[in-house]
Amino acid sequence: MNEIPLSFLFSILFILLILSAFFSSSETALMTLNRLRLKNLAKTSKGAKLAQNLLKEPDRLIGLILIGNNFINIAASTISTITAFKIAADSSITPEVAAAYATVILTLLILIFAEVTPKTYAALHPERIAFPAAFILTPLLKLLYPLVWITNILTNGILRAIGVPKEIAEQALSREELRTLVIENHNLKPDARQKMMINVLDLEHIGVNDIMVPRNEVVGIDITDSWPDILQQLVNTYLTRLPVYKEDINNIIGILHIRTILPQLSQNKLDLKGLKAVLRKPYFVPEGANLTIQLKEFQRRERRLGLVVDEYGDIQGLITIDDVLEEIVGDFTSEPKNRGRNILKVGEHKYQIDGRIQIRSLNRRMQWDLPLDGASTLSGLITEHLANLPKKDTAIKLNDYQITILSVSDDNVVNKVIVKHQNTEI
Repeated sequence: MNEIPLSFLFSILFILLILSAFFSSSETALMTLNRLRLKNLAKTSKGAKLAQNLLKEPDRLIGLILIGNNFINIAASTISTITAFKIAADSSITPEVAAAYATVILTLLILIFAEVTPKTYAALHPERIAFPAAFILTPLLKLLYPLVWITNILTNGILRAIGVPKEIAEQALSREELRTLVIENHNLKPDARQKMMINVLDLEHIGVNDIMVPRNEVVGIDITDSWPDILQQLVNTYLTRLPVYKEDINNIIGILHIRTILPQLSQNKLDLKGLKAVLRKPYFVPEGANLTIQLKEFQRRERRLGLVVDEYGDIQGLITIDDVLEEIVGDFTSEPKNRGRNILKVGEHKYQIDGRIQIRSLNRRMQWDLPLDGASTLSGLITEHLANLPKKDTAIKLNDYQITILSVSDDNVVNKVIVKHQNTEI
């Protein structure tokens, strides 16, 4: 022992600390990798592919890393003890005191330089550590496979003996967990992409009645009207699809696609019989359906428009696939379905707004947070808050929004309001 130079022992100890740091950081890096990102990177990166293969058998990977790490730490402890005895032999320090000092110093060195520091760095930059480490761990696993295999057999046997199964069922992310993951993923750029993903997740909690065109605003064709009036309506309509009914919207006959009558209409050959001949059977939607289901139904049935009905079969409104898609991507259609529902700035933080506008649409356009758990329109929200019939010049306050009624229709629907909100600019 006395023939071994101290410089050699310190060099061996230094190398062992580096190896210990390698195994510690490799374990943290590999276990911290984003599996979905790893799957994509594995298509082009050899290191990512090797890391993916190692993670297919995590018990073998952990066994290999722990075998290596423990062997190196024990070897480092042995070398430090030898070094301590050699220092004690060359000085007045007793071997016991030297060994105690060596234990404390080695513990601090391993803790700082072989555990905390490399693991922290690996957690912050897992790919920088994991991919290069995979090139070393892969052949090392093949070399030490018999020892790793025996270790895993013994470990799994102990786990089974105490009632812990080796296989653990994968736990699917809940909608809220997935929503949190999307919100906290700062790599989603631009922000519009993140917003779209959140909107998709939120569709499940939005009903068709929240975004439908209310019954009293549904534009359709009453076949009991005079033919010249019907023709005038067809020529002037800005819509591509119109419900056709007899006297009352509940007596629906079918859905008219304007494109199907354009040739006859342009040649002045269209008549009532020809109009009825091209009508499509109406598609009815229960008012309680959520938008996730409804979007799938539109796709499955190859329909773009549905009539929303209540439990008694009475028509409550109308919804289109465009309405659902706008909940995901925002307003995109050029069809002025809310014609006349302008949002006009009339002063500092003051806006004149059509009372019939959907609250969801208003919140989306203005970045507001008016309550969505009750009425679906601004008029309905005001009436609900008043608990009485709305009257002109009535003013109410909803959270941070001061609302003043400008006009009310004969059927007690709020037509125009002034909304003042301090934190909005358009």
